[in-house]
Amino acid sequence: MPVTVPRSRGRLSHAAVRAAVLACALVGLLLAGCGSSGHASSSSSNSTSTLTLGSSSAPAAGKGAGSHRDVVNVYSADAAGDLSPVVRGDPALVYVPNSLSNTVDVISQRTLKVVAQFPVGALPQHVTPSYDLRTLYVDNDLGNSLIPIDPRTAKPGRPIPVEDPYNLYFTPDGRFAIVVAERLQRLDFRDPSTMRLMHSLPVPECRGVDHMDFSADGRYAFASCEFAGRMIEIDLSTQQVIRTLVINNGVASPQDVKLSPDGRTLYTADQQNGGVWEIDPYAFRVIGFLRTSAGAHGLYPSRDARFMYVANRQAGSISVVSFRTRRVIKTWQLPLPASPDMGGVSADGNTLWLSGRYNGVVYAIDTRTGRLRAAIPVGDGPHGLCVWPQPGRYSLGHTGILR
Repeated sequence: MPVTVPRSRGRLSHAAVRAAVLACALVGLLLAGCGSSGHASSSSSNSTSTLTLGSSSAPAAGKGAGSHRDVVNVYSADAAGDLSPVVRGDPALVYVPNSLSNTVDVISQRTLKVVAQFPVGALPQHVTPSYDLRTLYVDNDLGNSLIPIDPRTAKPGRPIPVEDPYNLYFTPDGRFAIVVAERLQRLDFRDPSTMRLMHSLPVPECRGVDHMDFSADGRYAFASCEFAGRMIEIDLSTQQVIRTLVINNGVASPQDVKLSPDGRTLYTADQQNGGVWEIDPYAFRVIGFLRTSAGAHGLYPSRDARFMYVANRQAGSISVVSFRTRRVIKTWQLPLPASPDMGGVSADGNTLWLSGRYNGVVYAIDTRTGRLRAAIPVGDGPHGLCVWPQPGRYSLGHTGILR
């Protein structure tokens, strides 16, 4: 008989939640149906519970988080123009890793033109800001290195040896960098300054471990498993996987991950099913599915935390989702062929920047009108670009910036 094994977190007061959010530096930006599911089977072993979710007997959306009614905006530090003194003098640029060209293009946000290009290691996947906002890192996946960039000068430094850095995050307390070693099926906890390996966490249950986000209290991380149709939850205090969530009986390809502003809904884009799964982060169960369009991939909250932009890579469009109603309210179609992938929102909130993964361009989209401002030619295979500078006081890595 199906059994759900919940993890009790207790109820925090509004003041406690807010203090935790502000102190721990939660999820932010960096860098939208019908739905879905009931428990088909479940098992538990030691501290890990595995839940398999099908496509029937769906619980009502929002019920799983019903006991957590304290509302706090985890994106409060991402407001337009709220720049840290650390980054206030940094030039407004977009750093584009070209995975197939092994280069980084640098685009001026003012002129919408490439102003520099430099070679990097093999298969650069993302460009990630450091926790203290003073360095940007190029994640060279096959090159087994991180290349630091000085965001004040846009100049690269000497490579730092790191195994399989597909992606890079920082724990909300700043104690660890988490290198997402996708090929090696590991999460490597490293010193955030030296990148020295502290602890390696094998995640064989999470084939294609890709993207992450954090709980509203900063104690847990949630990672997508692109090739396993799963999500995993990691206890950051023990650096162990505590729960595994199988989505749609494994017939799914979860990509980017983002928490709702109130911390009560976790979203993951599903490239295979063309939409966004809604997950209760407390019960760690699917509570709904929001259809966007083919190839749903990147997720980016607006600067006022009202909307989430969903990049639909195969459809060549962007869905605008209301966080309040959990509905698609607009769809912005790019001129085809187009393949909007990963990116971020400008510091003033007026431009959504997305890489055109299969078209060798970067899209600059006006968030007020949905109009394409420019399609800027770059290298081959542009991927997880970094829009810089960003609001906030600390970086959680590729997922974004928050106080």
